[in-house]
Amino acid sequence: MEPLFKVLIITVILLALAISAIAIKMFLKKGGEFKKQCSSVDPATGERIGCSCGKAEGGEDCENN
Repeated sequence: MEPLFKVLIITVILLALAISAIAIKMFLKKGGEFKKQCSSVDPATGERIGCSCGKAEGGEDCENN
């Protein structure tokens, strides 16, 4: 077998394993949904900051498209 063919076969197998693992996780999770999670760290204070949409703080709601 050519080396390129071997690499292609290994790549396809690894991708198939990754996709099947995601599918299995989806079936095992309650409701079959993955929740969005985001967090970042404020470089000045080191505190975790939750998700934001860039609107000014003061009660303005972010649009949910």
